This record gives sequence, structure tokens and C-alpha cells, in this order.
Amino acid sequence: MKIKLRSVAIFFGAIFLGVSLTIGAGAYRLSQAAPNYQYLDLFTKILHFVQTNYVDEVDTKKLMEGAIKGMLATLDPHTIYLSPELFKEMQVDTQGKFGGLGIEINVADGFLTVVTPIEDTPAYLAGVEPGDRIVMIEDKAKNIKKETKNLSLQEAVNLMRGEKGTKVTIHVARKGAQGLKPIEITRDIIKVAAVKGGLLDKDYAWIRLVQFQSNTARDVKKKLEQLAKENGRPLVGAVIDLRNNPGGLLEEAINVSSLFLEKVPVVSTMGRSKAKKEVEFARGSAPFKNLKLVALVNEASASASEIVAGALQDNKRALVVGKPTFGKGSVQTVIDLENKSALKLTVARYYTPSGTSIQGKGITPDIEVDRIDMAVLEKARQGKFLKEADLENHLIGENEKKEEGSSEESGERAPKSEVGKSEKDQKTHDRLFGVIKEKDGKKVRVEDPKELLKIDFQLQQAMSYLKAWNLFEKVSQGTKEAKVSSASE
Repeated sequence: MKIKLRSVAIFFGAIFLGVSLTIGAGAYRLSQAAPNYQYLDLFTKILHFVQTNYVDEVDTKKLMEGAIKGMLATLDPHTIYLSPELFKEMQVDTQGKFGGLGIEINVADGFLTVVTPIEDTPAYLAGVEPGDRIVMIEDKAKNIKKETKNLSLQEAVNLMRGEKGTKVTIHVARKGAQGLKPIEITRDIIKVAAVKGGLLDKDYAWIRLVQFQSNTARDVKKKLEQLAKENGRPLVGAVIDLRNNPGGLLEEAINVSSLFLEKVPVVSTMGRSKAKKEVEFARGSAPFKNLKLVALVNEASASASEIVAGALQDNKRALVVGKPTFGKGSVQTVIDLENKSALKLTVARYYTPSGTSIQGKGITPDIEVDRIDMAVLEKARQGKFLKEADLENHLIGENEKKEEGSSEESGERAPKSEVGKSEKDQKTHDRLFGVIKEKDGKKVRVEDPKELLKIDFQLQQAMSYLKAWNLFEKVSQGTKEAKVSSASE
């Protein structure tokens, strides 16, 4: 039987399964390991008894496919059999356009779980959140209402995908919420811009990688060049934002890393044979090798985004800030079978340049930063500590102005106006989630980097560390110069 491998991105129709990293492996040769014939004989006997004695007529094809699925289910969630129908659905274009809902899912602790909704897609706009557990899928038009327990990822995808304009309801269990939350989503054609960005401040850029699709590295390079031109001079630093990035193409993860790294290891893969370790190196001239970098990650940064973060971290090229990442560190190969079906098989684990496997663990940030409720933070910032200037009849400083008749002079403070408080509270709540504008009647993420910087605590901290890096270099340089000057005297 002739078997051929393909290098593919794992995009499953309605659902973008970016965390499933795939690579080509050239010609594939079947293992010569001797099968355990006594169990094959047992299987044949059971199949015969079912075919001849089951109370109803049975579909042998269905039985065989079920047996294959059951066998693969004993391995890992990413090793699966793709029927001809499912394989056909999987073979979608990797150019950033696909039909469906716009969510990336995985199986966590036995539950169908949302890794992340892709920005500005129907799922994102409908309010799907990372960590939501999809317990039931309902399609009223097709008269389908099915629990997801024991469903494979692809079977769940098959239920959720459909034509543009049709609706599906997912019933999710959300941490901190009572019962199941039904979320109705209208399917659409998903067009995702892989790269977004802008200037956070003079000399500092923000590059948001939404996913790793074809030409992502090219788009990052183009965006950085565009921002340098807009800046009027070369950029000093950039925040590479990998939060909620579910992954995608391995090749593009290497290409993106190569924009900042010179011919050093980016990632290595190792399968069953520990002696056959394959190392991928950065390629090209690293056009941004001198750009100071902070890589921003969170719990939904997976697969290819973890490769980039790990490569930048291990090569001492960037400070990694945020929360520990998802931990998808396995490689799948898709094998075409003769009946137009396919086997998606986990063939290796991937490792960071230092040899660390992130499977199940993820990338640990250099500095951990939580997503802070901006409403609480803003309230804390408005609090006032007692200072010298607040003391009655305090000694007036040389640069201090004190107006006669002011409320401060009499030791009294004017009460803060309560007018518009609820409106301000709502705006503060909206800013927490980056939803200060509306699209089609629904709140969506703010896209202006300067506005985002005001409302995104993790991004604020990443920017602070980036600027501090530059300041520490100046202090270090000043210290060296002072020592040289002192020695010469």
C-alpha cells in the first residue's frame, strides 16, 4: 500500500485547530514490528460473531471504522482516523480564509475545551471565551442536539461547521458560572489577518500575531518596516504579542524566529528513536537582530507560538512576559490512505533550543504578569495617601502654590462628583476586555495600539519592561564610563 505524507496546517473547517502542529516527513515506511496475532485473531472472531448474531443487521464499514477510532483513542487526542468525508473537510486552504465559527478547540481533562476564539470572528463576537467547555452542540435546522462526551475533535468540528448564515448553538460550562450557558453563533466565512500592529510610542512597536499561516513571517517583516518608516527612524524595540495565538504552520514559526535570530537553533523534534533528533535552525540574515524584544504570552498561546517564544527565550533574544502557555508540544503527520481517508498520527515531540519539552507544561515566562481587572486597578489608583502637603498649616515649599480660598487651604476637600459614575464604571468594564467600540451592534476589541496600551495591563507591563531594558543599558553604559574616568584620574 502506497502511503504519502503531506505538510499541512491543521485547519478544520468551522474550527481553526491551530494547536495541531504538522510537518512533512518525506517518504514514510511502515514499521516492521511483528503484530500480536492472537489479538488479531480475537478481533476477527468478535467481528464475525457481531456480523452473524447481533440483533440487527450491521454495517461492517461502520464497525471497522469504529474499531480503528477506538484503537487510536487509546493513544492521544491528536492521533485520529479521518474518514474520507472528514479528511476532505480538513483539506482547506491555509491562506487565512475558511468557513465556520472561528474558535480553536482541544480536549482538556476529557472535555471539549475552547483554547481561544479567533479575534473578530463570529465566535469571538458572540462572547465565547478561552477555557469554555463545550458540553453540547445544537443545530435546530438540522434537528441535531448532541452531547460532546466521547466525541473526537473532528466529529465536533463536523457538527459545528456549515454554510455561511446558518446558526449553531454551543452550550458551554464556564468557570464561575452556574449551569450551562447557551451561545448562538451565526456561521460565516472567516478571514483572519495573521498580523496586526502599530506604534505604542515613539520608537516602540506592537506586533500582534493572530496565527501562523502562510506568509506570516513576510507580513511581520513588512509591518515592522512600515512602522519604522512611520516612526521616522529605526525602531528601538517591539512587543511581540503571542497571546491567544493557537499556532499553525511549523515552517512559519521558524521563519518568524529567523527575523530576529541568526543561524541558531529554533526548535528540535524527536520521535520514538532518540538517536534521530532533527534540529531546525534560524535561516536568513535576521533583519531585526538588533531590535529589543518582549514576547507577550498567555494560557492560550499554543504550538507554533510556543516555539517562537521558546526560541527567543532560550537564545536570550527576548524577555518573555505573561502567563505560562498552553503546552502543546507534539508533532502530527497526516498520512493519505488509499480509500481517500487519512491517519493523523503523532510522530514526535518538539523541544526548545535548550532541550526542554513543553508538552503538557508550556513555556514559563521570565516575568509572570496576570490579566488585572482594570476597573479594580483604576479604583486603587484613584486612592490617595496622606502626604505632607495634606497636613493643615504645613510649611509651604518653594515650588508649591497655595491659592487663597481653596478648599485645601481650609483643610476641606471637595467631594468627587458622582455624576456619570455608572457610565464611567461601564466604560472601565468595557476597557478591561478591550471592547470600547461596536461592530454590527456588538462590542469588539480595540485595535489602536495607543488606546490598547491604556486598557491592557499585560501590554502595559510588557512595554514598561521594554523601556526599562533601554534605560538599564544607559545606566550600565554610564557606570562603565564613570569607572574608566575614575581610573584615568
